[in-house]
Order: sequence, then C-alpha cells, then structure tokens
Amino acid sequence: MITFIKGKLVRATPALAIVEVGGLGYKILIPASTYPHLPQIGEDVFFHTALIVREISQTLYGFIIEEERDCFEEVIGISGIGPKTAINLIGHLPIEKMHQAVTSNDIASICKVPGIGKKTAERLMIEMRDRYTKSSKHYLPSDFAIKLESDPEGQKITDAMNALINLGYNQSTAQKAIKKSLKMLPDSVDLPTLITNALNHV
Repeated sequence: MITFIKGKLVRATPALAIVEVGGLGYKILIPASTYPHLPQIGEDVFFHTALIVREISQTLYGFIIEEERDCFEEVIGISGIGPKTAINLIGHLPIEKMHQAVTSNDIASICKVPGIGKKTAERLMIEMRDRYTKSSKHYLPSDFAIKLESDPEGQKITDAMNALINLGYNQSTAQKAIKKSLKMLPDSVDLPTLITNALNHV
C-alpha cells in the first residue's frame, strides 16, 4: 500500500497531479478543492494517498489533508459508492461541513455534490453516522474551523496549515502548532513569520 508520496510537482489540473519521485512520474487523482492549494510547478508537494486496485486498473488518489484520505477510504467502503463519487464528495464538501451535514441529517447539502442523488445521500448519511459514532478519529474541531471561515485572517491561517502539511506534518500537528503560534504572535503577523514560528512547535 502506498500511503504517501513526496516529490516534485510536474503537472497539475483540478482533477489530477503528476508528481516526480526518483525519476518516476506518479499520476494522482485529487479532489477539486485541493487544486488551489497546490504549490507551483517544480516545487515539492506531499500527498496522503489511497491506492485503488481494480481488475484492469490501479489508480492513485491523493489528499493534502490526512483526514480527507481517511474519509475517502471510509466512503468507498459504503455499498454503491465508488472512488469517483467519493472524490467528488470530498472535493465539494469539506470534512467539517460533511460531518455537520451527516450529524444534522442535512440531505440537501449532500445532494448538491455531483453524482449523488437522494437515495445515495440517504445511504451515505446512515452509514457515515454509524461510522462517526464508532470511530475514534477526530475531525477538524468546530472552533478552529469557524475561525478559518469567519476570521479576516483566515486565509493566512489556511495557507500556514497547508505549508506545514506540505512539509510532511499531519493536520492535527499543524493545527496545534499554529494555534500555539497565534496565541504568542500579534494579529498582524505575516505568513512567513507564522510558518516559521509554528515550526518551533511541531
């Protein structure tokens, strides 16, 4: 199983990225929401990956955030939902909003995702609600998610988190480091300083 890939970004579109590692080029399908957060062509990139093996194909799916990869693997475990639907779901509905939709029975939000009808949405919500109940995994805490969405400085925090994740740290570690830095630094701190300071806390 290929659990992650770190290498040079050679090509990127909203649907896929090609990463060079040791002279080999890996084609990785990505959620649409990942594309705006990718580095420039030629720069290093890090993906958490899931390898899906079928009778006539082997497809690699990549995610900047580890929890997205974990969610993808959970979703494709639901009867009737394949990788294409799962990648669309994650690309159009952030993990925190998906969790909120499932726990509040918000079928309309799930149905907005291309390729998901009402019956599929209902089955997904029933299955995922049960998995959330049994799972010990922790998704992005609501207070931090709200801060990212509502704070005028939210984009800076998001960029800092992505920078740490691209360096190989998982989401939980990056989040804790940035929260510590935000408590110590002034609100006007620039992005490079925030990243540098956060690295001292990982």
